[in-house]
Amino acid sequence: MTTDTRPTETQSVTYEVRNGVAWLTINRPEARNALNREVRDGLFAGVRRFNEDDSALVLVLTGTGDRAFCAGGDLKEMADTGLQVPPADFVPQFGRNIEVSKPTIAAVNGVAFAGGFLLAQTCDLVIASDNARFAVTEVKVGRGAPWAAPLSWLLPPRVAMEMLLTGDPINARRAHELGFVNKVVTSERLVEETQALAERIAANAPLSVRAAKQTVRLAAEHPLRQAFDEAERIWEPVYLSADAQEGPAAFRDKRPPQWVGR
Repeated sequence: MTTDTRPTETQSVTYEVRNGVAWLTINRPEARNALNREVRDGLFAGVRRFNEDDSALVLVLTGTGDRAFCAGGDLKEMADTGLQVPPADFVPQFGRNIEVSKPTIAAVNGVAFAGGFLLAQTCDLVIASDNARFAVTEVKVGRGAPWAAPLSWLLPPRVAMEMLLTGDPINARRAHELGFVNKVVTSERLVEETQALAERIAANAPLSVRAAKQTVRLAAEHPLRQAFDEAERIWEPVYLSADAQEGPAAFRDKRPPQWVGR
């Protein structure tokens, strides 16, 4: 097992690698892990570090404590700075303002409101503790949520509409029923269950994993015929890779595969 505990560029966000899984943690529990400038900079730095870290195959995003995954933007900081329209790179949005080719998981403990909901939404998978709650609360404070544009792809449109218009939270069980959350666990098991899921992903052929991640959203971004064409383009290098030969050979020889990622 390898562990990398060097801090990111801020002390409000930590980065640790456990068995090929990078844990990027918002460490501001006294403010319910709200997204002030230091946290936002730390998240960007942590994601860039993950992208460059060959020892890390899956990213887990979480928050310190059990009260809040992330309560959203820091409203006190917004009031002090008179923030109007946030720039597109205000907070990391995977696939929009920062590319992340490897899989990402949100481990949600406590509230994921506003910008915290954004962070959970932007991850590929979500594991939630049974005390987690999710909400897009911008209408309650007169702010905006342009980042919620994909929400009706992740949730039934009427549910997305209700969440956006009311700002009311839903609990973890309801989020799981709707398909926004992959699994609900007790708070005590959140880290263990998330690590186990991430390690199962990390054990698979890395080129296949990355291509699978790209494939999932194709039908949302292209007409179906074009989506098939894009999928063929994405998967051809996987078929032509050394790993595509290693998988069948390992099965034939009754041994674990040795992936090389090429």
